[in-house]
Amino acid sequence: MSAVVAAERLAKLREVIRFHQYRYYVLDQPEISDAGFDALVRELEKLESQHPDLITPDSPTQRVGGQPASQFEKVRHEEPLLSLSNAFGPEALAGWRQRVLNRLGEAESRQVAYVVEPKIDGLSVLLRYEDGVLIQGATRGNGEVGEDVTGNLRTVPQIPLRIPVSRLDVNVPAGCLHVRGEMYVRRADFEQFNAKRAAAAAQTYANPRNFAAGSLRQLDPAHTAGRPLRFFAFQLISTLGGPAVSGDSHFGALQYLRDLGFSVPDLIRRFPDAEFDALQAYVARLLALKGILDFDMDGVAIKVDSLVLQATLGSTGKEPRWATAFKQGGEEAVTRLRKIEVLVGRTGTVTPRAILEPVPVGGVTVEHATLHNFEYIRELDLREGDSVVVTRAGDVIPKVVKALPELRSGQEEPWIWPETCPHCHTPLTQAEEEVAFRCPNHSCKGQLVRAVEHFVSSAALDIRSFGNRQSRLFVEELGLIEDLAEVFFLPWARIGRLKGYGAKRIQRLQEGMAAAKSQPMHRLLVALGIPFVGEQVAGLVAENLVSLLELPHASVQDLAEIDGVGTIIAESVVSYFREPRHRQQLQALHLAGLATRAAEGPRQSADPSAEFADKVFVVTGKLDRMTRNEVQQLIAALGGKVVSSVSGKTDFLVAGAEAGSKLARAQALGTQILSEVEFLAMAGRSPRLEQ
Repeated sequence: MSAVVAAERLAKLREVIRFHQYRYYVLDQPEISDAGFDALVRELEKLESQHPDLITPDSPTQRVGGQPASQFEKVRHEEPLLSLSNAFGPEALAGWRQRVLNRLGEAESRQVAYVVEPKIDGLSVLLRYEDGVLIQGATRGNGEVGEDVTGNLRTVPQIPLRIPVSRLDVNVPAGCLHVRGEMYVRRADFEQFNAKRAAAAAQTYANPRNFAAGSLRQLDPAHTAGRPLRFFAFQLISTLGGPAVSGDSHFGALQYLRDLGFSVPDLIRRFPDAEFDALQAYVARLLALKGILDFDMDGVAIKVDSLVLQATLGSTGKEPRWATAFKQGGEEAVTRLRKIEVLVGRTGTVTPRAILEPVPVGGVTVEHATLHNFEYIRELDLREGDSVVVTRAGDVIPKVVKALPELRSGQEEPWIWPETCPHCHTPLTQAEEEVAFRCPNHSCKGQLVRAVEHFVSSAALDIRSFGNRQSRLFVEELGLIEDLAEVFFLPWARIGRLKGYGAKRIQRLQEGMAAAKSQPMHRLLVALGIPFVGEQVAGLVAENLVSLLELPHASVQDLAEIDGVGTIIAESVVSYFREPRHRQQLQALHLAGLATRAAEGPRQSADPSAEFADKVFVVTGKLDRMTRNEVQQLIAALGGKVVSSVSGKTDFLVAGAEAGSKLARAQALGTQILSEVEFLAMAGRSPRLEQ
């Protein structure tokens, strides 16, 4: 057979096989027998073996290929993959809806509709297609950086290697298409796989989600191919270079993905805002099906349908305002409370924790559970040795909710809380009107261990080679770390003499620390462990700073004016940097090379302007046409300087709506005030057209 004839036959075979795979794996509606399908695949394999130069990456024979990986490469997502906020109960869901409507204008509110979807309990991934061919697949990771698991994802039959699937009359973007979805395992497949493992005396998996995550992270794609992984698409992230999705609709985008050949859940429904009662009834119906469906659910996702309104609503750090996850109370179990232990946290808060007889709750074996605070133990009259009721809040966090005193033997004694820190034995303190007890000793090694664990965690600087074991070793056992900055000034020669710390292990630690220095400055702000400053708040604060080195000089008023921060968080930040040791620590981290300045985005195509050169700007209030960060970048590109507070040295205040005290101070000082439109005119930019 000539190469031309072979190429034509191969193209036809691949087209037909892809179509029948789609009918079998996605629609569960096969059109030919297994024997007939196998015959097509055998012919394809034989022809490709005769013409190896004609093998293409999207061929059905290439689902399992490539060498096992020694580790997974990191992938930085082009835009953050956000996680959903949770709404526990009808009142919380109604509150979310009201916040959505309040953020929109009257005309926009009348256009609101919602899409309801089952929230599948699996592992989120992002697929990237170019010219219709699967190029890359990555895990969500921390939302900003995931792991490249392309080889493993190619083994999953529900993930098309080429789109659109044969015989489906739908256009595909000529450039890029990004699809987000969930990897999961059906219950029946999970139970069957576990049964085989148990029969072979191999370790079994606790639940389908852990099984899916472990299967996707197999270093050898051939091992992943032997696992019954499946895929559901739940969001079209972006398209580039081709026909746009018709209509301003998330619901329409899901239909478009289905038409391309992706597996999309059948239980998705759309409801206008006027039918919110019907929406709530459908949510309850989905939750009632939770034990019947062939996949695990960890709630129900409710999303604003309009893509334009989604953009208008935006996000708060790591969570979109336009979506939420409705969850109900988790399953309950009864077990024995073996012991109440007391832990000291990174901020000095002392927290009790329950040590339990292991018990399965919602598919997870629970051995520890939160007890919140000493008052919680008193209110429930919890005693060591009690039989207790345990649940998992939102199917996630184990929690002791009740004691069963009727089952007591009479030997159980009321628990007496400690008067000193369990770690450094400093007398505990309790602020007025606070329930929590704290260890006031800033030199407490227990606090520092927890602080270092947070500092290097995936939510902060993500030094993956530096875990809890290293935190305890370097802080408690060796005394090498006395503040967070010393993580980057470790005596490697001394560590190299420790058992288990050879050259390769030290190299991995050093590489992890080097990578941490490229983390954006808001991640460093998270890593500091300031009370109330998580990823969401850190992102909001960082948008309003040129450098973290400004924070020790910021006032409560300056920070409280940032939308989404408020007085309590602002007071926490100011209180943190009031301590000289924290200011010195930040300076040391800056000298160690960590990112304390805002990363420069794509430069505006602008030349330094005489009107901006060496001028000092403050940006405040709510802007309509640009974000504050975009305004600050434009000022810097034009030669100006941005600071966080108004003073006699400030040349211009760019003021949006609700400008607050900065506007009043600028007026009192005679500072020139610019509206957003005036600023854009000064910068030589046409204001963006309203959407």
